[in-house]
Amino acid sequence: MIRRIFPILALSIFSSMLGSGIVVPLLPLFAESLGASGLWLGMIFAGFPVTRTLFTPLFGRLSDRRGRKPFICIGLFAYAIISFAFVWAADVYQLFLIRLVHGVSGAMILPIAQAYVGDISPLREEGKWMGYANAAFFSGFGFGPLMGGLVTEQLGMNVAFIAMGVLNMIAFFIAVIFLPEVVHKGTTETAILSFGEMRRSRTVTGLFGFRLALTLGRSSFFAFLPVFAALTLGLKTNIIGIIMAIHILLMALLGIPGGRIADVFSRRALVLLGGAASLVYLALIPQIATFWPLLGLIILGAVGNALAVPAASAIAVEEGRKYGMGSTLAAFNVAMSIGMAVGPILSGAIVDFINIDAAFYFGAASILAGMAVFTWLTRPKANQTVTR
Repeated sequence: MIRRIFPILALSIFSSMLGSGIVVPLLPLFAESLGASGLWLGMIFAGFPVTRTLFTPLFGRLSDRRGRKPFICIGLFAYAIISFAFVWAADVYQLFLIRLVHGVSGAMILPIAQAYVGDISPLREEGKWMGYANAAFFSGFGFGPLMGGLVTEQLGMNVAFIAMGVLNMIAFFIAVIFLPEVVHKGTTETAILSFGEMRRSRTVTGLFGFRLALTLGRSSFFAFLPVFAALTLGLKTNIIGIIMAIHILLMALLGIPGGRIADVFSRRALVLLGGAASLVYLALIPQIATFWPLLGLIILGAVGNALAVPAASAIAVEEGRKYGMGSTLAAFNVAMSIGMAVGPILSGAIVDFINIDAAFYFGAASILAGMAVFTWLTRPKANQTVTR
């Protein structure tokens, strides 16, 4: 069953992240053309993760009760319409409103699609299929900026937005026609309604803390590595773009074997090992002075992500069978959304008060704190059920 359904879910995840990625290089230029100030530009960027954070728990809870398919289909359709709406935005206020609605629709796609994958994942294969789902996530996120930049350069910015809408509309029709409704596996009605109990779960809390910390660290990396590489290492823009693309696409490719590894070895240990690799690569970035060591650290960071994220996602699926898959995966995604929204702001303030090196040390310290929280809350004596 999962081999037949998963390609549809992967397309949903890929198309939504491709749309988010396409916007990244275009949004600053588009907002500036509408007369956006620095404050408005920050608000426009923040609008998407803020509303996605607010609505993800609601949609996750409702999908546990009413099914996954309606939310995925509505989210893809809304994503397509919003993509076309970018073309019609006439001022910064309309653009800000579009981004807010963009985040609401995003809350219906990625976390619900991941919950669907969790529902249909066979026992002891959670890591494998969540690894595939994460590969779809990072592939879309990686190819989005590349596609947005190329299409805009050749055909114009409006065509890039329209292309984003067409891709999501195709994904919508595919989901409507071919995606069956899921029958929840291993989750009782009592578990679905036990939201308060889920919040008291040490494992869920530990996962939330680790995912938040990991995203905080990576937000510092994505926000300030281009500046560091240009000013400190003297790298050209095209080289910086290649480095970023290598990092993101390696996370996508390595996530697949990383998921399979999570089905064989201790998932808790893999989360900590991947977190340690992520911590090291961030902490060492300020110490390098040439291209090749930077590339080595970029690869190390991708390996760390490939070990930690599929393993953490697989643990989240295990917990989802107890407390409701949609609610648990929603909490996991909320942690990521908060990190994406808050990370650049905190690291930016640190850069202003100290220097750019401090942004990477802040990212490493965040991951260390997340690892400590996860280690403490998931220790065997703290849980009746020990995570594999």
